[in-house]
Amino acid sequence: MPRKTLNEEILTLNLTYTGKITQQQLERHLWDAADILRGKIDSGDFKHYIFGLLFFKRLCNVWEEEYEERLKLYQDEELAKDPEEHRFHIPAGAFWDDIRRSSTNIGERLNIAFRAIEDANTRLRGVFQDVDFNNKERFPDATLELLLQHFSKYRLRNCDVEADVLGAAYEYLIAKFADDAGKKGGEFYTPKMVTRLIVTCLQPDEGMTIYDPTCGSGGMLLEVINYIKRLGKNPKSLQLYGQEMNLNTWAICEMNLFLHDIDDAFIVRGDTLREPKHLAAEGSKVLKTFDRVLANPPFSLKNWGDETWSKGDKFSRDTYGCPPKSYGDLAFVQHMIASLNPTGK
Repeated sequence: MPRKTLNEEILTLNLTYTGKITQQQLERHLWDAADILRGKIDSGDFKHYIFGLLFFKRLCNVWEEEYEERLKLYQDEELAKDPEEHRFHIPAGAFWDDIRRSSTNIGERLNIAFRAIEDANTRLRGVFQDVDFNNKERFPDATLELLLQHFSKYRLRNCDVEADVLGAAYEYLIAKFADDAGKKGGEFYTPKMVTRLIVTCLQPDEGMTIYDPTCGSGGMLLEVINYIKRLGKNPKSLQLYGQEMNLNTWAICEMNLFLHDIDDAFIVRGDTLREPKHLAAEGSKVLKTFDRVLANPPFSLKNWGDETWSKGDKFSRDTYGCPPKSYGDLAFVQHMIASLNPTGK
């Protein structure tokens, strides 16, 4: 019996709903995924695993869509699989359908696929870093099988769900998890109307550089994109920069931007007050400056870096003095002021 082509394999396994998915359908679908995990892991950890699977599914489905388009165009399977022909590369054996074929050690296979995708794509390096399914006490094969079945109900190609729709559903999920997490949700999410008000006050425009020094899940940067779109201008002309200390939140931000079809944002990990990463030149002690700076810093942060600022900040951000030892608010304000260019806001 002749071996199936990759295209035939995809069609054979793809027994999912195809066609346009509404915003409500997608939001309900994503929130229902959390119900499968309830009682099995702490609710505060839901987002890492749900986001990881959603991102993995979207990557695989979009790659398949691109592959089929190129196969139709070139009539050459090898050329259609060429990494140069795709927005990102998925190595052989690391596809969603490869995992779906597994009935044992599913968590281990997911982890291997995540690492392979990270290794193959510099832009995605680290986004799955804290998503670990290889713990059978937390994730027995039966639970992972249910999760994979659930996520397989909908195909997530561009023709099924546009980047803006998927991104909006992702933001909905971020907001729901923030509500679930209560007070701690503020560490990675700022309410949408607050964000919209701040962006409207700052009036960003085409071609500007935008910086969020405590970017969380990326909501403020995305609202700048939305603001420019509402003006009928070109959001692709913006240059987006951010820094986030929490590894999990940084990964969520990277996924969030990628799902909104934003590939070229400069989001880095690190402690903004102790070790700012956006510098005028690599290794310098001069901060890069921007047209617009906006943030929702952690309120009254106690362990913020007084031990270094009290001796004189090496990046010259302490123009107005050293903030109180147990309250870092004014350190963030001074960092933001120091990050403005001469005409910045």
